[in-house]
Order: sequence, then structure tokens, then C-alpha cells
Amino acid sequence: MRKPSEKLAAAEIVVSRVRSSIESGELRSGDRLPAERELARRLGVSRPSVRSGLKSLAAMGVVQIRQGAGTFITAGPPTLGSEPLSFLAALHGFTRAQMFEARHVLEVTVAGIAAERAKQSPERVIAISDETTGMFASLEDPDRFLDHDIRFHRAVAAVADNPILSSLVEMVSALFRELRQGTIRRARDLRQAADEHLAIYQAIRAHDPERSRRAMSDHLQRAQKSQAQEESAPTDPRNAEPSVQPATLAAQGSAR
Repeated sequence: MRKPSEKLAAAEIVVSRVRSSIESGELRSGDRLPAERELARRLGVSRPSVRSGLKSLAAMGVVQIRQGAGTFITAGPPTLGSEPLSFLAALHGFTRAQMFEARHVLEVTVAGIAAERAKQSPERVIAISDETTGMFASLEDPDRFLDHDIRFHRAVAAVADNPILSSLVEMVSALFRELRQGTIRRARDLRQAADEHLAIYQAIRAHDPERSRRAMSDHLQRAQKSQAQEESAPTDPRNAEPSVQPATLAAQGSAR
């Protein structure tokens, strides 16, 4: 029976081999890896070690494990799991101010780049519009609003067309989502938040980098203050529902 250290070393063999195959061009985005049994035979390791190695690669965003279909090299923009950042948050106690400071440094710049490159990716700009419209349509459903909010910021990063920045936004937004889920139902300014996202979208669509950066900066600063109030708000169920007004068709349509 293999010792834990031996299993770990065997799993690292799997990670190393996949990495070398990607670097050599043998494996490309979207390619399907051999079955576990075949990988174990080729690498001279056990199937549990193969599974462990593949799980590590999946956590790094290198592969996608699809039940019943197999394991594939990730297609599309790279993603970074939020687990390492979550561990750091638990260990060091990230503050709300630190989180928003990081978001400000990252996302204000990304918004400006997105405005500069919007002409090159009109279909990606449409994705920002769709998420904006989704926010106006879900003002009475805070959880669904949060889904659109997170996807909005990821869509902005996609328009910036820099896989490194997209990966960082993906990772930070995943952690932000975990933190926000605990207070979103006490939000009382979802319409204002939707309006702010609309302003960001309109600035990017207008290819105005300075306006885009300003709109993102204003949004993040206001959101930081608002969420501080949410965290200190009573948790009584009677106070948990957001005080929002239904979206109008005109407001939704203006996102297009």
C-alpha cells in the first residue's frame, strides 16, 4: 500500500506530465485526455493517483472533469479557483476595506481597457448589456441580482481581452460572491447598483476609457459604503428583505 507521501508524489507526476504536454503543443485547449486507466498505464502510477492529479489540475483551471464524458483541457479564458484566496482570507482575516481596495486597483483599470477594446469584441459587449438588463429584471430577487452582478464584472474583464486580468477578476469575484451572499438580502439599494452598472456599460459601449474608469470607481466606492451598512443591519427576517422598486421596461430597455 502506498504511503501518503508516495501518493502525493505520484499525483505530481500526473500534473507534471500534463503540463509538459501542453507546453510542447501535444495537448491543446479543448483536447480530451486519455481515460484514467490509460493514463495510469502510461505514467506508471495508480488510478487513485491519476484522479488526485486531475483534481489538482481542475482546481488550477487547467482541466475540466465532465462526469460521463471525460477530462478535457480547459477551453476559453483561463480561470483561477478562489480556494487559495479563501484560505488566505480565513487565515489573515481580509477586511472589507482590503477587498474593495484590491477590486478598485484591478477593476477600474480593467474597465478602462475594456472601453479601449470594445470595438474589437462587440459580441462581448452584448454580454455586458445582457447582465445589466438581468440586474434590472431581478431587483426583487437579491440572489439572482447577485448572479448578474458577478457575471457583469466578469463580462467587463472579457472585453478587456487579457486572460491574466480575466483570471484575476474571476478569482476575486468568486471570493467576493462568498462574502456578499451573507448580506445581499439586506441590500436596500439594488436599483442604484443597477443604475451604476448601466453607467459602466454605457461608457464602455461609447469607447470612453476615462468615463468607464470613473464610473467603475464611483460604483465600487459607493458599494463599499453600502455593504458596510448591510453588515451592521439587523438580521431579523422582517428587515432582511430589500426595499426596492420593480424595474420598468424603460429602464431595462436602456441597457441595450
